[in-house]
Amino acid sequence: MNALEVRDLTKHYKNFTLDRLSFDLPMGSVLGLIGENGAGKSTTLKLILEIAKKDGGAVSVLGSKPGERLPKERIGVVMDEVGIHGCLSARDLGRILSGVYPNWDRAAYDAYLKRMDLDPKKQFKSYSRGMKMKLGIAAALSHDPQLLILDEATSGLDPVIRDEVTDLFSEFTRDENRAVLISSHIVSDLEKICDYIAFLHKGRLLLFEEKDRLKERCGLLQCTAEELSDLPAGAVLGRKVTPYGVQALVDRGDVPAGLHISPVDLEQIFIFMVKEAQPDAWPAV
Repeated sequence: MNALEVRDLTKHYKNFTLDRLSFDLPMGSVLGLIGENGAGKSTTLKLILEIAKKDGGAVSVLGSKPGERLPKERIGVVMDEVGIHGCLSARDLGRILSGVYPNWDRAAYDAYLKRMDLDPKKQFKSYSRGMKMKLGIAAALSHDPQLLILDEATSGLDPVIRDEVTDLFSEFTRDENRAVLISSHIVSDLEKICDYIAFLHKGRLLLFEEKDRLKERCGLLQCTAEELSDLPAGAVLGRKVTPYGVQALVDRGDVPAGLHISPVDLEQIFIFMVKEAQPDAWPAV
């Protein structure tokens, strides 16, 4: 079973359209939703969670059918702004959520607070942004969800804590009956933990691919403009012209032997793709 199945998801606003997004999130996997600010990441998550009303398409969450109630007790959610009342302490929040979620695990919650160095007596309004995000993550993990949906969950955290938090998400999906959908503009965090990558740009899905397959498929070629023009159609996925020649993102399978192609990371792929902004440049594989 897939944790998520999204088909032609569409939302129209006055100056923005989320345009027919389609992707799957298999159980036991982490899917990273990457995009610049305003690309549609938060809109996508809100539509999946039924916080906003879609204008078209269909979403199945943990096997739900059209018209069925969203299985919210099986979903852990942390949005960009953690919605906890400022006067509540972490201990108060735990008491409240224990009455909301049948599977609330107080021992697990206390362990997460300790692991994340959060004072259970301190009021939420006195927390830093990073501390607020950590409390939201602790709460989301403590009612035994099958699906985690996280919007910029590593934002505001220092590098050491970001590393610890991403480890938590990796641990979560060791159980093949769990999955994570996480949006972020910090591509390096997603590169460490994600199994699948979805690139969003101006409301359009530029790419959905297995991370390892994507990195194997793509490479960077330094060449002249003449050499670039000699490559087969479809081989060039993005390009950057410099005074020293052309740097091109290429599909290794379409590049003739003998040319040196360097490895590429997700951030480089994303930057080249956004600049090129031609999703149909990606041939089917």
